[in-house]
Amino acid sequence: MLNKSIKFLIENKLVAVLLLALFVAWGVVNAPFEWNTGSLPRNPVAVDAIPDIGENQQIVFTKWDGRSPQDIEDQITYPLTTSLLGIPGVKTIRSSSMFGFSSIYIIFEEDIEFYWSRSRILEKLNSLPAGLLPDGVNPALGPDATGLGQIYWYTLEGRDENGNVTGGWDLQELRSIQDFYVKYALSSASGVSEVASIGGYVLEYQVDVNPELMRQYNIGLNEVVKAVKQSNKDVGAQTLEINQAEYLIRGLGYIKKLSDLENAVVTSKDFTSIRIKDIAKVTHGPATRRGLLDKEGAEAVGGVVVARYGANPMEVINNVKEKINELSSGLPSKTLSDGRTSQLTIVPFYDRTELIQETLGTLDEALTLEILITIFVIIIMVFNLRASVLISGLLPVAVLMVFISMKLFNVDANIVALSGIAIAIGTMVDVGVILSENVLRHIDENDENLPMNTVVYNATAEVSGAILTAVMTTIISFIPVFTMIGAEGKLFRPLAFTKTAALTASLIVALFLIPPFAAYFFKKRNIKTTFSYVLNGALIVFGVLALIFGYPLGLILVAFGVVGFLSLKEKITSKRANIINIFVSAFAIIFLLAEYWRPLGVDRSILINLIFVGLICFGLLGVFTLFRNYYVRILNWALRNKLLFLSLPTAIVIFGVMIMRNTGKEFMPSLNEGSFLLMPTSMPHAGVEENKRVLQQLDMAVASIPEIETVVGKSGRTESALDPAPLSMYENVIQYKSEYILNEHRERQRFKVNEDGLFVLKDGSLVTNPNSEIEVEDDEYKASKITNPFSVTRAQLIPDDDGEYFRNWRPEIESPDDIWKEIVKVTKLPGVTSAPKLQPIETRLVMLQTGMRAPMGIKVKGQDLKEIEAFGVQLEDILKQAEGVKEEAVFADRIVGKPYLLIDIDRERLARYGITIEQVQQVIQVSVGGMVLSQTVEGRERYGIRVRYPRELRANPADLQDIYVPVEKGSPVPLSELATIRYEQGPQVIKSEDTFLIGYVLFDKLDGFAEVDVVENAQALIQQKIDNGDLIVPKGINYRFTGTYENQLRAEKTLSVVVPLALAIIFLILYFQFRSVGTSLMVFTGIAVAFAGGFLMIWFYGQDWFLNFSFFGENLRDLFQMHTINLSVAVWVGFIALFGIATDDGVVMATYLTQTFDKNTPETKKEIRASVVEAGEKRIRPCLMTTATTILALLPVLTSTGRGSDIMIPMAIPSFGGMLIALITLFVVPVLFSWTKEFQLKRTIR
Repeated sequence: MLNKSIKFLIENKLVAVLLLALFVAWGVVNAPFEWNTGSLPRNPVAVDAIPDIGENQQIVFTKWDGRSPQDIEDQITYPLTTSLLGIPGVKTIRSSSMFGFSSIYIIFEEDIEFYWSRSRILEKLNSLPAGLLPDGVNPALGPDATGLGQIYWYTLEGRDENGNVTGGWDLQELRSIQDFYVKYALSSASGVSEVASIGGYVLEYQVDVNPELMRQYNIGLNEVVKAVKQSNKDVGAQTLEINQAEYLIRGLGYIKKLSDLENAVVTSKDFTSIRIKDIAKVTHGPATRRGLLDKEGAEAVGGVVVARYGANPMEVINNVKEKINELSSGLPSKTLSDGRTSQLTIVPFYDRTELIQETLGTLDEALTLEILITIFVIIIMVFNLRASVLISGLLPVAVLMVFISMKLFNVDANIVALSGIAIAIGTMVDVGVILSENVLRHIDENDENLPMNTVVYNATAEVSGAILTAVMTTIISFIPVFTMIGAEGKLFRPLAFTKTAALTASLIVALFLIPPFAAYFFKKRNIKTTFSYVLNGALIVFGVLALIFGYPLGLILVAFGVVGFLSLKEKITSKRANIINIFVSAFAIIFLLAEYWRPLGVDRSILINLIFVGLICFGLLGVFTLFRNYYVRILNWALRNKLLFLSLPTAIVIFGVMIMRNTGKEFMPSLNEGSFLLMPTSMPHAGVEENKRVLQQLDMAVASIPEIETVVGKSGRTESALDPAPLSMYENVIQYKSEYILNEHRERQRFKVNEDGLFVLKDGSLVTNPNSEIEVEDDEYKASKITNPFSVTRAQLIPDDDGEYFRNWRPEIESPDDIWKEIVKVTKLPGVTSAPKLQPIETRLVMLQTGMRAPMGIKVKGQDLKEIEAFGVQLEDILKQAEGVKEEAVFADRIVGKPYLLIDIDRERLARYGITIEQVQQVIQVSVGGMVLSQTVEGRERYGIRVRYPRELRANPADLQDIYVPVEKGSPVPLSELATIRYEQGPQVIKSEDTFLIGYVLFDKLDGFAEVDVVENAQALIQQKIDNGDLIVPKGINYRFTGTYENQLRAEKTLSVVVPLALAIIFLILYFQFRSVGTSLMVFTGIAVAFAGGFLMIWFYGQDWFLNFSFFGENLRDLFQMHTINLSVAVWVGFIALFGIATDDGVVMATYLTQTFDKNTPETKKEIRASVVEAGEKRIRPCLMTTATTILALLPVLTSTGRGSDIMIPMAIPSFGGMLIALITLFVVPVLFSWTKEFQLKRTIR
């Protein structure tokens, strides 16, 4: 069937052309990159920076304003949690009770559908038994989103015509605009789940009652409450028909202004009305705040846009930006005192678009460079321009087919998914190389002058089985990744899909599209001389035009044209012309690589980068050429000294296993997001003003670092169920500048410099870049104004394609880690805890998975909060001594640290006055805490009406004692007569899991240590303290380590079962190919050797001496980003990818060895070895080509520095190292094959 399909397409080339056109057009339409498709519609794959690996979670959020965490826990959280535990599919329930609200996180099993789980929760909430919760408390389901859905944060700021920040807007005014205009406008954008507000002041109508006047008029608080409630109401009274016209009747009674409320009647005696203004002061004022927003030291108002679950984040952000553009023209403006106009503007301070675009840009660049470098290898090693064009065309078409499959199967494009294509490029081209090499060989051996269709078909049919087997082993090797569960499954299953789709696409293109095109391209034609002259002349003309317009590659076209003319004039032979064209093409690709890759850095000249790229590409190919030239000699030696030779791969395997056992373990290398999230905490007793002061100090300190672009800090929570932060928790979103100034497409941009290398600004002033080595001593420059380089913006510089890149960072700042160290240095404030190094997305994922704000921690469970805290503090002291733990990052929750003022009511005293608990509590609630009784309706705006005592009568405990409680028959009684007021420390937040109270001890690891190793060290130290009696675990208390490392342990457990199973399946495929256990085992040795090679490369990366020298001033360890590599899931995925390709060379070699022995049937040891050498010599070229493409294609990945490279590099290292060492299998398989045949010969003779 396979061969019939191949033959059909060879004979019907138009079908192949139509298929190619379909794949290309459809793929371009679905491509996730921002390509200009012209008239083609765009339907791109959904795009995000990283997969959502958080738990399958829903939130039940319940507000109960003014209530303490203990009241919330006892009356809401605990009863609700026990009711929700019975929902089907629930894995665990986490909850937190804080001041004024309860958050319950229901974690479902992975296979439970997101919206199905929401419907089950709603069913349960609607059927709660009466009396389970206090009156007026209504639990609500949180937004249909996850914490990772927070994709766009912004502030509202006044800006002048030049975009400069202006004043003139008060915080209450900004908050009203945010709450009633901006919020609802952005909520209407497609894909938005909610928009939550933060910062500023929420306006309230405040009625501050005067207790003296109330006693004078004998009015109780309950009467004031009743009066306020009854003074704000509109009614409808049906209709009235007048003169046959129908009129709708409305009774107007809504409060529109302060005077409406002031004139509300409280009571009337003897025809005299007592109004609210007679006993109270009515004003506008701010509502109680539990969240603050600060931008670089100034209070701000803003919001956060949350994307709906399953929505395309990139598309949602674009929809939001469209709404902002629509909304901007309608936002208010005002004229300032200095005559400037201040226009209210929505200014983003966290926009995931940049991270997504830069991540895609990194992958786009890596794929482009991989394709270029693969084309170079093919041109040089195949040494046939037509064949090189055919094979090179395979890659982009196959990549476009992957985009089609991603769209069809709803696989999002992100750093991990697209990395599957990046690490598959080398393998994808292998099938084309093997096929084309065999076609060329058959054409050379076509002595019978068979038709080209027949020659190509025979060549394809001969290797189709081997190609199918090689691809199938690679695809099968990724089965373990598909079986991963939890976070690691969500992270890497998309990668397994894209790699499988890429290999399948390359197989389809190689077997069904390359043969018909090969039959066309390789067919000999008699081209008229006139046409050839015209063609070559056109090449020269186009080349010259390209040079005139500044495209150096025009030289290549000129060279092709000149060589063509020389060939036509018979000045050089056609064979020599072909060789010249091949080298010209190779040089062109080297030039493109040097221009776009720039491995030595964009600040180095194109010439230096060209030399380096040429040396590394031609150098590695030179090594492969030497390998090929000396292959027969080495093979003959190995066949004569089998035991001595085989000791080498054996030693490599043993060494590799030893390295594996001593390599550190972690879950995942972190993705560089281009921003940090600083999350320290203040002391639990700190109030709103103190937290505001500290937050502003933190923001101003961070903003003073030259590399920081913006810093916006948040204290407390946004108005969202997704943000349960207490007031003492800070979240400072820190955006740092890119290393080099970028253009609007997030690509490095060149700017004009003068002849001395100084940057020239639009105003004529000059800038010395401190990162350059230019020394300026001329008097001309001394007299000039030299601008500070760290205050320069892109708008001030002059774009120039022939200029230089402008570096934003100081010379001593070499990486984002250095910027973080600067942040840590300036944020050491008294009363503020340290914070682990976190990033926005990373933090949301960690909090979703573990409930903590750190990737590592200990969860302490118990029944008593004080015991949990005390034990946690003991663990904190021990953890600081553990090897690999960052001492300053260890912090145990101070659970019972919030000051409480308790009003302890004496029931005996109440009985004397005939007062109930309810009456006293209502007085306390209204007079001290205030009570929102109604809501004004002012157009689209709604404001609460609160009744309360004036601040001066409730500012301290002594004032509280003087609050009067009305007595039904008698004079009011002061609270001091009814209750005792005392201080006590209580919980700031009460956390629980499956109804058990919990506390956390957070910690972080030192650089250079692996997560799992640090946790194991800490576990061992704690156990040692317990065994020695230095630490006693109280009864009812238990602890366990938690964090992202658990994902690594789970993944390791899964892989320990599934990887052997996949290897067994690979072995079975090999067996079905060769029908021989012995031959299959020989090929299988390639996996063991490559496996060891991968670990050898990991070991080399961690050795300071390896490649520790400079090339043109660039240290090669820095160039290839060499540092200690821990054994993460990403590395294991790299090894799994390696398993699939490690057998490819062995399959090709063993196939031809079998065919050679079937043809030759040697009868002596000498003939056996000769046959082995003959087979090896004929198959060494395609094997080296496939290995070279795999190795060289990974070089751009290994040197990449953009967003996402942190994840791509660990996945590429095993394949790079494994395939380098796997070259030895080109000797191992022939040697083992020869040994087997020689042993069989001996048995036959005997």
